[in-house]
Amino acid sequence: MGELMILTGRHLKVYLRDRSAVFFSLLSAFIIIGLMAFFLGDMNVDAILEIAGPFVAAEELETLANHLVLAWTFAGILSINAVSVSISVYSGMIKDRVNGRLNAIYTAPINRLKIALSYIASAWTASVLVCVLTLGITEVYGIVSGMAPYTFMEHVQLLGMIMVNSFAYASLMYPLALLAKTEGAWSGFGTVIGTLVGFLGGIYIPIGSLADSISGMMKCTPIIYGTSMFRKVMTKSILDSTFQGVPVDIVDEYREIMGIQLKVADYTLTLRDEWLILLACGIIFLVIGMCLLKYEKKMDR
Repeated sequence: MGELMILTGRHLKVYLRDRSAVFFSLLSAFIIIGLMAFFLGDMNVDAILEIAGPFVAAEELETLANHLVLAWTFAGILSINAVSVSISVYSGMIKDRVNGRLNAIYTAPINRLKIALSYIASAWTASVLVCVLTLGITEVYGIVSGMAPYTFMEHVQLLGMIMVNSFAYASLMYPLALLAKTEGAWSGFGTVIGTLVGFLGGIYIPIGSLADSISGMMKCTPIIYGTSMFRKVMTKSILDSTFQGVPVDIVDEYREIMGIQLKVADYTLTLRDEWLILLACGIIFLVIGMCLLKYEKKMDR
């Protein structure tokens, strides 16, 4: 256990010392904030005003709509941060392999499984830390903007979601990092995923605005489930206030369009369902990673 902790700490230090890696792991979040501030935010606010306008007092609705869009955006940022941070942390593993440091680590009297788990643990830890920091920053910004702070139980829920969401992507990215043989290949992969993650999470364009074939494809990835999970908690109170007095069927339709509420084969997923989906994805890809590691070890003989 001590060896695992030492190696995990070493990988975290490598990641945190590389300021450019830390910056680019947060680049997707900066892009989303910019798009919401200058383009997409107004569109989402206008949609809320159109839906709830006939039922809610106009003087309150615009402020509530702005707060709802902020909370919706913050939830998306929390979800995709785990993806981008994991990619950046595994860049260290790629560099270790290319520069021969990984082979040097393998010569130490440490089980390869522990070495692999140390990289996964470092990606998970970095993702959790960055997401908790992001939650703190976005919540402070929301409070300054007039939003109510999250309750203690909501914070507990969000922390649990951050941990399972980060585990899913730390596990998912590991086998992909094993397959990447060069820094250029991994950098290119990171660029593609960084571009796609906002679409797959239904952040740039709400999932309900897309064709059924595209939304069906999005539901085949874990990203949309993580985003929906965070949105359920982070938008609940402000959404209830915004749509107070609005017919339930209209509110449910809005939830589905904005990806707050997901349906799979006419079954409406609960918060627990989405949490279990992410946990299952993490376990499946962790097993796949261990199998690839075992195969790689045989090939090295």
